Amino acid sequence: MAGEETGAAVRELAPGGKLRVAVAVSPAPSASFATKDPATGRPRGVAVDLGSGLANKLKLTLELVVYPSSGEITEAAASGAWDVAFMPVDAERSKQVDFGAAYSLVESTYLVPAGSAIRTLAEVDRPGVRAVGVANTTTARSAARSLKNTPLITVKSVDEMLELVKAGKADAVALSRESLANLAVKLAPGARILDGHFQATSVAIALPKGRPAALALASAYIEDAKAAGAVRRALDQAGLNNATVAPPAARP
Repeated sequence: MAGEETGAAVRELAPGGKLRVAVAVSPAPSASFATKDPATGRPRGVAVDLGSGLANKLKLTLELVVYPSSGEITEAAASGAWDVAFMPVDAERSKQVDFGAAYSLVESTYLVPAGSAIRTLAEVDRPGVRAVGVANTTTARSAARSLKNTPLITVKSVDEMLELVKAGKADAVALSRESLANLAVKLAPGARILDGHFQATSVAIALPKGRPAALALASAYIEDAKAAGAVRRALDQAGLNNATVAPPAARP
C-alpha cells in the first residue's frame, strides 16, 4: 500500500487510535487461546504475540480486551469493543466477522478422563454419553453437527468444561487437539485424547465486518509474520511445538 492508503487503512483498523486486540483466555494454550501469566496475571500466548507484533508494526498502543471464549469475542464484534481478534474459521462465524489470512491449521477431537471406556470418536456418539463444548465456538458447532445420538452440552468457558470433567459430570471434552494436549496435564493421569478428528479448519486474523482496507493490512501482516518465522516462534513459545503453521496465501 502507498503511504496515504496505509494511513487510511490504519485508521480503519484502529479508529480509536490504539489497537484493541480481543483475546480468549483459558487454562490451556492453543493457536487462538491465551493463558494467564501466573506472575503478572496478564494474558500471554500466540494471539497476544501476534497482536503485539501488529501494534508495533503500525506504531499503535496495544490494549488487550479479555474474553472467556472465542464465542463471546464473536458476539461482541458488532459492539465496537475490539479491533482485531484471532480465532478458528467457520461459516457461521463469518456472518459476524470478516476473516483475513490464516496462520495455523487445527484439528478438533475429544479428551476423555482416566478410566473412560470410550476409545473412538464413534463411541462418543452413543446415547448417555455426556459430551461438552464451549458455546458458540467453531469446535462446538462442528461437534454438535457430528453427533447424531447424543446432544452436545455447552458451557461458557474451558474452565467450566474442566470443572465438569473433574466433578465426573462430563465424559468427553471437545477442543482443538493442541488445547487438549495441554488440558490433559491438568486432569488426573490417564486422560486420553482420541485419535482422528471431527473438524479440520484454520485459525486466522479476524476483524469486525466492513473494514476491507484494514483487513488487507492485517492479512499482509500475518503473511509477513509467517514468512519471517514469527508465527512459528509464537506457537513454540506457547508450547505448541506440534502445531502447524498455515501455508502462505497467494499474493495479489
